[in-house]
Amino acid sequence: MCVYQRMFESENKTLAKEGIIHLLDMFCQRSIPASPVCSEFIIGPLMDAMSESAIFSRSVDQLSGACPLLGLKFQTFMTAFVSSLPEKSKGFFLLKLVKKMTSRNWCAIPILFISKVLGALPSCKAWGAEGLLLLREVLQCTMTTHQILLRGAAQGFLLQAAMKLTDVERVSFSDISSFLIFLKSDESLHRGSNLWNELCIWLYNNDKSFKNSAEFDCTKDSERSSLNVYTQSLVEDYLKVPPSKGNDELMPDWFESRLVATMMLLSADVEFMKYLEMNNAAAELSEIECFMVPLVDTLSKLNTNVYMPTLKTDRSLQLLLKLLQSCSSNPAANVTDWLLNFIWNYVSTATTNIMEFILRRLNGELRMDSNLDNQVQKVVSMSVLAAVCSITPRAYEHLQETHDFISVLYKYMLSAQSNSSLAKPTVSDERFAAETSSKGWGKIVARYLHDQWICIYFLLENFSKVSNPEIAKSPESPEWSYHFESPSATLQLALDALSIIPSDHALPIFNCMKHLVPKVILSSEALCVESIDMSWKIVSSLCSTQLVFWTNLKAFVELVFSNEVLSSVSSSKGPVFARIKELIKEIVEMSSTKMGVLQVLVSFCCLSWIEFSEKSTVKEDSLLIAMEYIEILLEACVFGTVFRRDQRLIQDIHMYVESLGKDCAANLAVKSINRDEHNVRTSAIRLLCLLDGSNAVHKAFLEDLIVHLLDKDVLVSKTKIRYYGNSLQHRVKNRLWQTILVLIPKLHQDFVSKIIERIFQAGLSNNQASVKYLIEWVIILILHKHPTFLHQFWNCFCYTEEKLKTSVCTFLSVLPHFDVVLEKVSDKVPNLEKALVTVLQWCFNHNFSVRLYALIAVKKLWAMCKHQYMQQFEALSSVIESSLHQLENMQGGGNARKNWIRIQEHFFFSTFHPLLDYSIETIFYTLPSLSELIEDEWIPYVKFTDYGSLPWESSLPLTNSRAMSCNQKPSDWLQQDIGNDGELDSLNEWADFQKKIVPWKNSIPDLNLEMVEHRAAKLGKSHGSLIVVASLIDKPTNLGGLCRTCEIFGASALVVDSLHHLNDKQFQYLSVSAEQWLPLIEIKPSELLRFLQMKKTQGYTIIGVEQTAKSFDLTEYNFPEKSLLLLGNEREGIPANLIQHLDVCVEIPQQGIIRSLNVHGGSGLWTRILSELSRPWTFYLTPPRSWGPSSRTARCPRTLG
Repeated sequence: MCVYQRMFESENKTLAKEGIIHLLDMFCQRSIPASPVCSEFIIGPLMDAMSESAIFSRSVDQLSGACPLLGLKFQTFMTAFVSSLPEKSKGFFLLKLVKKMTSRNWCAIPILFISKVLGALPSCKAWGAEGLLLLREVLQCTMTTHQILLRGAAQGFLLQAAMKLTDVERVSFSDISSFLIFLKSDESLHRGSNLWNELCIWLYNNDKSFKNSAEFDCTKDSERSSLNVYTQSLVEDYLKVPPSKGNDELMPDWFESRLVATMMLLSADVEFMKYLEMNNAAAELSEIECFMVPLVDTLSKLNTNVYMPTLKTDRSLQLLLKLLQSCSSNPAANVTDWLLNFIWNYVSTATTNIMEFILRRLNGELRMDSNLDNQVQKVVSMSVLAAVCSITPRAYEHLQETHDFISVLYKYMLSAQSNSSLAKPTVSDERFAAETSSKGWGKIVARYLHDQWICIYFLLENFSKVSNPEIAKSPESPEWSYHFESPSATLQLALDALSIIPSDHALPIFNCMKHLVPKVILSSEALCVESIDMSWKIVSSLCSTQLVFWTNLKAFVELVFSNEVLSSVSSSKGPVFARIKELIKEIVEMSSTKMGVLQVLVSFCCLSWIEFSEKSTVKEDSLLIAMEYIEILLEACVFGTVFRRDQRLIQDIHMYVESLGKDCAANLAVKSINRDEHNVRTSAIRLLCLLDGSNAVHKAFLEDLIVHLLDKDVLVSKTKIRYYGNSLQHRVKNRLWQTILVLIPKLHQDFVSKIIERIFQAGLSNNQASVKYLIEWVIILILHKHPTFLHQFWNCFCYTEEKLKTSVCTFLSVLPHFDVVLEKVSDKVPNLEKALVTVLQWCFNHNFSVRLYALIAVKKLWAMCKHQYMQQFEALSSVIESSLHQLENMQGGGNARKNWIRIQEHFFFSTFHPLLDYSIETIFYTLPSLSELIEDEWIPYVKFTDYGSLPWESSLPLTNSRAMSCNQKPSDWLQQDIGNDGELDSLNEWADFQKKIVPWKNSIPDLNLEMVEHRAAKLGKSHGSLIVVASLIDKPTNLGGLCRTCEIFGASALVVDSLHHLNDKQFQYLSVSAEQWLPLIEIKPSELLRFLQMKKTQGYTIIGVEQTAKSFDLTEYNFPEKSLLLLGNEREGIPANLIQHLDVCVEIPQQGIIRSLNVHGGSGLWTRILSELSRPWTFYLTPPRSWGPSSRTARCPRTLG
């Protein structure tokens, strides 16, 4: 336990996570001791360690949306441990566990998985009311600030835990209802969800088992359901109020009305469930009427009983409203229709009394306060008008019959002062001055303006559709034409309203501006720019407000990017056009930090540019508009951000919760849009797949987009010449070449002739494996469709060796698919002959990788020749056949044979077919998954059809026509280029092979130390065998100091990664011409492992300088005569792939706190000590594999480097 606790308390979160997993595995594999000590350890150190969100990250081998490994193991562990406890101890342990959840500030993710564990435990009688009180505290305090979706999911799990672990005989309905009220209906306890149904079943099964409370005795009527008796008593008690103290009583809190409404709905659904079980669903629901009677009785007397207390009237109306809202908000119509209809029918008898009472209150009782008379009437009337305007469009077929209402509404809106704020009420009686502060009056004014603009939006939407447009010319409304025939004046009013209204009330103004801006865009551009700026400022300010941000963003996008606006400004190219261009960049920038923003823009644009008919097509007019704003689709095609680790964790957990579907009530209750980043790219690709290359407008758009994509590729390549796998540069290049691959078949030959050289040049660049596959596939498809470009393809092999380097492998990879290329060529023999002659030359290249690609090309090409044209190639038969035979029967188990087997089994040369496998599935899912792209880049083909209403109608198939049988690991023989300086981006799979080596410059097999020593002897210097190798240190100052130190203390040679350092001024300044007297050798970092192995065969002992548990003290270790000293990287220490090849580790003894030495000073100390020992040594320094942002110059936190 002590060891585990030390691991849990470590600042290294990875170590803490490994400790937790090891503990859970160990206890699950063995019998778990049900001891108090173990229980205390779980509740104490283990729970403290589980409070860290980072440990719930998914494992590398887990797919997106999977439950984190730690979550699964913790659930298994807790289930086994709780089951092993005695029945009497279970409750005590679980109560302490829940108490722990309330004792500290927990993040959303740990609470979610701990709640899930509690909800998955086997049923037992663990607690009574005290357990529900603790769960209430978790809901009310611990989870207040958590993300809405995660909080809703945790609430559902805690309710499941309450149902499984509560001893129903120890709790009453009052305890249950007091707990349920803290489960929000818009987050978890959503009527119609599986969770709601589980709760109904639990209440039904335990109906007679609940304890009687002091207030309600449910056993008096044994024939009736205890739940119904309680609910009826609850309603009656809710409507019992003390005598009225006057009309100055405050509005009652909504808490009680929500509680009573929730219990009424639960009772009704339980009762309905009982009737369904009895196969008598049509029977009268008399039980439901019992607890509806008190409410309906009160509502019926609202207008007739003048002495009814105000508090009682308010409570009854609140309860009715809550019931109707809860039923109407449920999307599951088959569950809610019966109850909603029942409530409407039952309450309809009191509707007249309710409406008359409300009118009497508005027109009569409120006149008692002259200060509030006009204000309240205005607020309430405008709110009612807004509600009617919101409902009317749902019954648009009846609009012709309601034009009189619209006319009256127009006249009223004209008589009302737009944007007029309500005067704050004054209090004449000093006794109430202190109590009445008018603190909430600003909210009332904001709501008034909000409702006012809802009405204006309704009028703008529907006035042109009224059957009698002559109303507008009525003499009773002389200002009519000014308000509605002068959109610029109305737009100015909208801007004035935006400047005073709160940001979260701006939605109806945005909706109005959608009608106004297109009408004034040409005449008042300055006003339109001001409108766009102010609207965007408001939307940006709401970025952190989830509930209103997305609706406002959607309205803003519809305002600015409608076809009417875009077409108007694109012709004038004025200030609005420039502002929209800037706005696109700002939206893209915001999307890099907030998921889903660009999706709103791209989805709207794609939908508005598509014409939906029998066959969906892209409208030519819309495409002309899209050409002016092509950066929208360009950014969509390459969109995707690399999120921070904490952001990625939140996204993964969200995906996991969403993957639970209906089993998690939060997915039904929480209203949120699907913000999957893939939807941006899939929307754009679906639009592009609808384009027709034979249409002139479509053709021009495609060509423009391809040019922009190629320009983007050049820009990304220039940004960083060497880019690492799964970096942002890698992902962007991969996405744009995926798009090019989709569009290539739609391009005409004349345009391809203009871009073919750019595509070949892209093949010469330093590319990651996934990008190489795509470029090679693009070249194959171009040559297949347009064989006339073959002569330009052959020219690619004629570049100088310095320019080609190993990029020639890209073009060699095309040749194994030459049968596809020559499919449309009538005379194939000359081309096959050209291919053989070209590839045979590369079989003799000094680079092993190039030779390997050339050999696989020869084998595939020769198979084509043998199959059809054996006579034409008879002269080459004996040479090629014997060479291939020798290659296939290669003896030994070295790298050469192993890699020859691997490249033949590689999917690109074995199972892959450029035409048969040309599909969305291969391009966006299969290929990325086989080329070590991170899983975020794998897009399943279903995402191109499952999301949104965009159709999939394209000649490009979604799925493969055949199954690609490919059993290889993603890392098997990845095609990988070498950078400009000959270094590799990764050592993983390429450490076995010879990389680009110029034989006369740095070939390791030609390294002759005796020749070096002979040269030193000629210089008159006596040297031992000490060789200092600094191949991976790239700081010229450190290398210059090392050179000087090694020369002074008699090292035989200094090995560096590049001799170009000798020309660096900083190197020369510190070396003080030592490089002229010390032999310097160049060895690339990628060749370190092979260099170590070569030195071992020459009798050298490989000694690493590393602080490990078994390291020898420098002053105590007896160095062999021939030793190779390996020093670690300044930041990372000795790389893991090199440590396993060490013979021994030695460290410098240190007395201070700081566990690092400067690389120059440390190496000087080593060299000095070794020279004192008068023995020959080899001193080896390794460079940094990666430089982090926090690294300090030439210092390492844990090793001498």
